[in-house]
Amino acid sequence: MPASMIDWNVAVQTGTRLVRSGPQVSPTEARQVVAELRDLSRIAQGHVREFTGMDGGLDPSPAKVVDRPGWIKANVDGFRVVLEPLMEQLQERRGGGMLGGIGGGAGGAVIQAVGSRVTGAQVGAILAYMASRVLGQYELFLPPDPAGRAPTGRLTLVAPNIVHAEQELDVDTHDFRLWVCLHEETHRAQFASVSWLRAYVQDQMTAFLLAADLDPGALLNRLRDVGEAVADAVRGGEGNLIDAIQTPEQREILDRLTAVMTLAEGHGDYVMDAVGPEVVPSVADIRAKFQHRREGGSGVDRVMRRLLGLDLKMKQYAEGSRFVRTVIEQVGMVQFNRVWTSPNTLPTHAEIQDPALWVGRVIGKPELPPTAD
Repeated sequence: MPASMIDWNVAVQTGTRLVRSGPQVSPTEARQVVAELRDLSRIAQGHVREFTGMDGGLDPSPAKVVDRPGWIKANVDGFRVVLEPLMEQLQERRGGGMLGGIGGGAGGAVIQAVGSRVTGAQVGAILAYMASRVLGQYELFLPPDPAGRAPTGRLTLVAPNIVHAEQELDVDTHDFRLWVCLHEETHRAQFASVSWLRAYVQDQMTAFLLAADLDPGALLNRLRDVGEAVADAVRGGEGNLIDAIQTPEQREILDRLTAVMTLAEGHGDYVMDAVGPEVVPSVADIRAKFQHRREGGSGVDRVMRRLLGLDLKMKQYAEGSRFVRTVIEQVGMVQFNRVWTSPNTLPTHAEIQDPALWVGRVIGKPELPPTAD
């Protein structure tokens, strides 16, 4: 799969064409929202640093505030950074394989060009769906800057989605915006303070993609699984495309990736609520309404969430938050932060389900106080 197997320009064009417009605000209101989100990201960073004790290497710059097309373009840039080198490796491994044979000669070049545009359109359509739902994200993978240096990461907030959510939920706008910034700034703290975490996630993603089964028969089986997953999701089942396309090796890798992302998302949710009462007076009302929003949606929306694995992401918030809260209640924040020591101290999927297993493995039994003679 060479780099040209995905037409990134088509992905951007399709995504920006299909994405729904955001809430209608005046230019003055839009500027005010952007300015406030930037200010609140700085404020939230201080609260997160003080509460978690994670202050190593934090970037003092405010979050980048974008609209929906801007989010799509940023994510396509990130995909290119991650996927293009992998595509070259897959092409080298495939050699004269199924798609390599099709790609030979002038006719094959035409087929490949058409296929790249189809794939680009598919990527764009998925991003268009996501672009109206994401409130913010920490971008791990960025193209080099003009000097050729690779940025370490960037916090991005999607202004129209935040405005849409606060209008839909009927919550205090200042409180809601700060609450969102607390969650997203926690992600910035995780990856800025834990020097090995970004490389670990990228290594796992690389291994996952390179573990793709290139055997034509296995690929056909994957396609059948995809069809069954779509039908199951429409019926209201648990099928999703992520599970359908995995090889056994990829499932093992995905377990590790899921564990670390569940920890990261749960940590963000825990911090935004734990810091909240001190600085976000209406946090309880926001959390209750936001949780109801997460679980709602139209029938079509619920099908799309299942297909794209977004229901799994919502489950990660709940399970990860419960893990973080339980561990901190048992051993305190300082001991919990040992989770960031190395890949070996990250919780496994089983430990997220049963936090006592992680405490026993990483923290050990607490020392008993000395007895009087």
